[in-house]
Amino acid sequence: MAWAATAELAAAVSNAGGLGIVGAGNAPADWVREQIHLTRQWTDRPFGVNIMLMSPFAKDVVEVVLQERVPVVSTGGGNPAVILPRFKQAGIIAMPVVSAVALAKRLERAGADAIVAEGMESGGHVGETCTLPLVPQVVDAVRVPVVAAGGFADGRGLVAALALGAQGVQMGTRFVCSTECIAHARFKDKIVAARDRDTTVSGYTTGHPVRTLENRMTRQFQAREKDGATVEELERLGEGKLRLAVIEGDTENGSLMAGQIAGLVCDIKPAHDLIMHIMAEAEAIIARLPQYVQGAGVAHG
Repeated sequence: MAWAATAELAAAVSNAGGLGIVGAGNAPADWVREQIHLTRQWTDRPFGVNIMLMSPFAKDVVEVVLQERVPVVSTGGGNPAVILPRFKQAGIIAMPVVSAVALAKRLERAGADAIVAEGMESGGHVGETCTLPLVPQVVDAVRVPVVAAGGFADGRGLVAALALGAQGVQMGTRFVCSTECIAHARFKDKIVAARDRDTTVSGYTTGHPVRTLENRMTRQFQAREKDGATVEELERLGEGKLRLAVIEGDTENGSLMAGQIAGLVCDIKPAHDLIMHIMAEAEAIIARLPQYVQGAGVAHG
C-alpha cells in the first residue's frame, strides 16, 4: 500500500482497535520519519511501518525506524533475516511478510516475533501459493503467531483465517476504500467497481510479479513481456506508475495495485466503521458455527 498507507490511515486504523501500518514503499527516509511523527500526533496506540526491502531507501528507512522506536515493523519484497536482530535489540516487534513456508521457518529462527503469510490473491507483489493452502502450512511450520494476508475484506474472511490457525488478518485493498486513505477518488472508484476477474498479474519475467487491476498499463506491460523486453526495460516502464495511479488518479496509465478481493469491496467508509462491521460480522458467524459443525462432512471430488 505504498503511497496509500499514510499516517492518516494508519492512525485511523489504530484508533479503531486495529494495527495501522505506514507503507514506506519507495519513499525516502525523511518522508517515513515525517509519517511516523504524524501518526504519533493522531494516535497514542501501537502502529507499525512496512519496509519494502527492494526500495533504494530501505537501509535508511531501517535506521529511521530504529531511531524512532516504532512499535511494530513489517517487511516485504525480500529476506530481512540480517536486520531482524537489530529490531529485537531495540524492542521492536518484527512481522515479516512471507509467501513460502521455507522463508517463514528461516525468519522465525532469525528472530521474527510473528509471520504474515500472504497468498498470491493479494495486491502488489505476489508469490506463487494461494492463501488457503499457505496459511495452515505456515501455522504448522512455526511457533510464533501467524497473520493471514491476501484475500480478506470482511468478517467471513477473518473467521476463515482463524479456522486455519492464524491469529488475525492483514487487509490492504479493503482499507484503500476508506475515507481516511489519501488515495485518489478515481483509484478508489475503480476498486469499488471491480468484479471478481478484474485483476491481473504482470512482471513474471522480472522475478517480482505484481497484481493490479487490469488497464491500459498492464496490457502494455504484458505485451512488452511477451515480446521479450529486458528486465531493465520493464522496470523503466513500471517506474512511477503506482504514484501515477494512487496520487494523480490516472487509472489507465498508472499501476492500480489491488487484490482479487476487490470484487468484494463495494463501498467507501471510515476505517472505524469498517473494523466494527468486520468484527461484528465475525462474532455473529462464530456464534452460528456450532450448528454448521453438527451437520458438516467432507466430500471427495
